[in-house]
Amino acid sequence: MINFKPIIFTIGLTLSKLALFMWLPTLLAFFSGTPGLAEFLASVIITHVAAFICLHYGHKAEFRLKVRDMFVLTSMVWAVACVFGALPFVFINQISFTDAYFETMSGVTTTGSTVLSGLDSMAPSILLWRSLLQWLGGVGFIVLAVAVLPYLNVGGMKLFQTESSDKSDKDSPRAANVAKNIVIVYLSLSFLCFVAYWLSGMTPFEALNHAMTTLSTGGYSTSDASMSHFSHSAQWTASLFMFLGGLPFLLYVQSLRRRQNVLFRDAQVRGFFWLVLVVSGMMTLWLWHKETFSFQDALRISTFNIISVLTTTGYGLTDFGAWTHFTSVLFVFLMLIGACSGSTAGGIKIFRIQVAAALFQKQARQLMHPSGVFPQKYNGRPVNDAIVRSIVAFVLSYLTVIIVSAAILGLLDLPPLVAISGAVTAVSNVGPGLGDLIGPVGNFASLPAAAKWVLSFDMLLGRLEILTVAVLFFPSFWKN
Repeated sequence: MINFKPIIFTIGLTLSKLALFMWLPTLLAFFSGTPGLAEFLASVIITHVAAFICLHYGHKAEFRLKVRDMFVLTSMVWAVACVFGALPFVFINQISFTDAYFETMSGVTTTGSTVLSGLDSMAPSILLWRSLLQWLGGVGFIVLAVAVLPYLNVGGMKLFQTESSDKSDKDSPRAANVAKNIVIVYLSLSFLCFVAYWLSGMTPFEALNHAMTTLSTGGYSTSDASMSHFSHSAQWTASLFMFLGGLPFLLYVQSLRRRQNVLFRDAQVRGFFWLVLVVSGMMTLWLWHKETFSFQDALRISTFNIISVLTTTGYGLTDFGAWTHFTSVLFVFLMLIGACSGSTAGGIKIFRIQVAAALFQKQARQLMHPSGVFPQKYNGRPVNDAIVRSIVAFVLSYLTVIIVSAAILGLLDLPPLVAISGAVTAVSNVGPGLGDLIGPVGNFASLPAAAKWVLSFDMLLGRLEILTVAVLFFPSFWKN
């Protein structure tokens, strides 16, 4: 049986922390005299009361979470947190709960799709809340990817199992220490990003918001024009810190601990670096050749958009879907790939592409030399059949969710480009789709309510690596 008491207790802890962060935009509204004070106070009180009820009901002197409990807990924490995180949007922006939940889910999963417009004149408190949701979602997923998903062996994440994903009592202090160090690195990079944005010409408020949504690879902005509203130096700053947000944060911690650079020894980091370099170079030359932009503009815009899509940040900088047909097709594939595992990015992840390529090479060599033995390794670790099966299951389920979601969106009378790119961008947690409606210069406000719920569920599936949520829909999961 599922042990619901510790699950409810943990949800209570999460809501209590969410309520504490709600005080930041509340205080901003109070001291600046801008709208949102009463609405945020109401949201804080409701969330604190819900947290108290969950903590009281779920309190137990001692409890231990089993594997099945962890699957339920992971999905419920994210889904329930979005319910209460949506309250300020309902109270302040006067939008439907569907739109508010979509906006919150997009924020917490660091997707960046939005239903809001008029950001330039919106209450500072709600802009700060959007950025906080993405910043919290980013660090939350890093800890999840390092400490929980390898333990659950989801999507081949067993390859990254460390002492932080060992749930024995002996290693709990080590796991807590790794999580603490990751948060310290996350805070440090966020501060550096804030300073860099400020120096590039942003106001302190703009710099703070964009620092939180850049490092979390979320993509929410304080302007409807997104990063087009800011200077070229701000756009280069965004490219740098989006790239840094797409790297495995555990490697940052290991680099600091060992006092040596272990980042570029990692196969995933090298693969990501060369992918960004090669594709950005190709895109720059293509746009220059087509006389879409001058060479300098082509380099800046190509690099920004490639990194933004690969890291699933989703900042807008011109409508890349309107450049050429070749670039539109290329960006769809880039949406699927994503960046490194253990980062704030979504997508299939670089390591799965690399393992699949190594498996293809192994099979080809096996065909040429049937009696040969070709052990498969990744980053010096053996890749056993269980990991390969887990990766194959993840990729197949990933593509299946996109196909089914696109079909449902098509049934809701959405155009094919909107349906397909919407499903891809939601599952990959990218943000913008393609076309005028949901592209980099559009938003999701005009979609029907049913489509927003489908995409919200897709965002959750993509953020929690599909299988973590999918197992809950098997009847056998709930049986003893």
